[in-house]
Amino acid sequence: MIEAELFQRHRRRLFGVAYRMLGRASDAEDVVQDAWLRYADARPGDLRTPEAYLTTIVTRLCLDRLKSARATREEYVGTWLPEPVLTDDRVEPESSASLTESLTLAYMVLLETLTPEERAVFVLREVFEYDYDEIAEMLDITAANGRQLFHRAKTRVAERRPRFRVDAGATRALVGRFVSALRAGDGDALTRVLADDVGFWSDGGGKVPAVRHPVAGRDAVVQVLVRIRRAAAALGVSIDTITVDVVEVNHEPGLVMRVAGRLDSVYGLSVEGGAVAAVRIVRNPDKLRFFERQLVEASSSPRPGGDLV
Repeated sequence: MIEAELFQRHRRRLFGVAYRMLGRASDAEDVVQDAWLRYADARPGDLRTPEAYLTTIVTRLCLDRLKSARATREEYVGTWLPEPVLTDDRVEPESSASLTESLTLAYMVLLETLTPEERAVFVLREVFEYDYDEIAEMLDITAANGRQLFHRAKTRVAERRPRFRVDAGATRALVGRFVSALRAGDGDALTRVLADDVGFWSDGGGKVPAVRHPVAGRDAVVQVLVRIRRAAAALGVSIDTITVDVVEVNHEPGLVMRVAGRLDSVYGLSVEGGAVAAVRIVRNPDKLRFFERQLVEASSSPRPGGDLV
């Protein structure tokens, strides 16, 4: 079908919009699928262009979800982190610095500080470079209102914008040392690879053990990481049953930790100035399903799976 071919042509971009809007890959998939059903039922007169029509549907569906999810998010147990995704370190046709930066866990956490409307305008304008008239039509607002929303969002983001570097090759050895120190529970070795002001966040969603509050500072983070290693030993988890693979998570170095073959957690690491500046651990099993599916697809494909841009 011609319609299906047109939809598939825009699917990655639509997923990219939805994921940045929602912070959950599984929800983004649902939104994109819903957009396809509405697109398939649309009358020809409704379609200005397939991309504009589909982006409008996706954005409005995301806004509805963001507004309804606010109460749930406030009741979330412990630290909330975005759902991680496996990314490809090769350059994709649509990739750019803004697309790459906006996918990091740090950046997506920052987007959480925006209102749903600010987030929509910011993602569409800053990341995907739609003009204000297009955004106004998508959100059913005026172009002037769109500019105001964007200005407020950009000011807020600029105040706390994470420092971002893309240099996987230069960080490979550092990440390797971090993994070795983590596996050994070696506090001195961890101290040597962590930045002075390193931050630590862990998301268990109240479903699995996790540190419920952010931790800041090298000494404090070292203590937490060593305690995690000791806790595993205390629970009878043998080091021989733990595997750690280095991957790329949201366009930054990451780790996949398995215990007895089961996906236990995904680490996202931010590296700055030759040291690990942030450690974000996602353990909530609900947030690992999409990632695990990507791992399965990646094992049988030359490129990691998923509809990511």
